Amino acid sequence: MLDLKYFLDRHDAKAYTEHLSYCGDSGQLYDLMPIPFTEEAVHYVAARIRHVQDVLGRRIGMENVSTYAAPTGELNELEFLNAVVAEANCDFHLDINNIFVNSINHGFDVREYLAGIPAERIMYAHIAGHYREEDNLRVDTHGEDVLPEVWDLLDEAYARYGVFPTLLERDFNIPPLAELLGEVDQIAELQNRHREASGANVA
Repeated sequence: MLDLKYFLDRHDAKAYTEHLSYCGDSGQLYDLMPIPFTEEAVHYVAARIRHVQDVLGRRIGMENVSTYAAPTGELNELEFLNAVVAEANCDFHLDINNIFVNSINHGFDVREYLAGIPAERIMYAHIAGHYREEDNLRVDTHGEDVLPEVWDLLDEAYARYGVFPTLLERDFNIPPLAELLGEVDQIAELQNRHREASGANVA
């Protein structure tokens, strides 16, 4: 972890985030594995985040992840997320696509979820495309174009919470550069529209 601190300090990194999930067990796990949504897990994870922040000497952001089997526990995903972020006193890395994917996979109201996020702690956001396996199963691949429904959710997030830094994720099936930049431009256009609507200066 001290090597990571050195790297972040040397390059004056403005943000460092991690997924709110299992990531390893004496080695790297293949995919992001959801943590049980329990009070016990809240305290355990929050303590680990606080330790990382102490070592790194900075606040970090925790990202909401896409899931394909609902974790057991007395809390739902949103309650778990808010409890961990509050207890750890960390920032929030908002993944717009993951909210949408989970709303399909687990049958919750996507806008109700968006309205309940720890918005005052948003560090920055991701937006991406995903794969439609079935009507009720979406897979977070980062290998497809961003769907209109996900663009709409980003638009609503800016309307609710103001403009925040947003990164387009694309891991494979990379389209021609002009197409990729078209999605980047769409992010910028949404941001500019909401800045103008709020009377803020366009950066």
